[in-house]
Amino acid sequence: MPLKPDYLFVYGTLLRQCNNDICRILEHSADFKGLATFQGRLFKIDYYPGVIPSNETNDAVQGEVYRLRHPELVLSQLDRYEECGPSFTEPTEYIRKIHSVRFSNGDAITAWIYIYNWPTDKLERIESGDFLKNGVS
Repeated sequence: MPLKPDYLFVYGTLLRQCNNDICRILEHSADFKGLATFQGRLFKIDYYPGVIPSNETNDAVQGEVYRLRHPELVLSQLDRYEECGPSFTEPTEYIRKIHSVRFSNGDAITAWIYIYNWPTDKLERIESGDFLKNGVS
């Protein structure tokens, strides 16, 4: 069985600039490792975004990478925030998956990321891939 990563990629309301209570979990339980991109498409869900993977190399979602000091504890708290996992009715709005993300220097790592799990055909796409840049927050 492959090892589970202790890295997390965030792209929406968990970004440091959002400055909300849930961000403080990462502030106190994780180390910021840098800015990175995920090959995906970003959508406006409500006051928050959702991301889905993409096969198009030009599709890039901007985000941040954290190294979790206690992954299981932090991820269980974030799963409750994202309302995903076994205690929530399926299909949940998000699912936590392992994907590759790339730092600006080209280095790639595998990280947990919350993937949007519902249809996106009626959602507005955030073309820039940057949740904060578009004033959605």
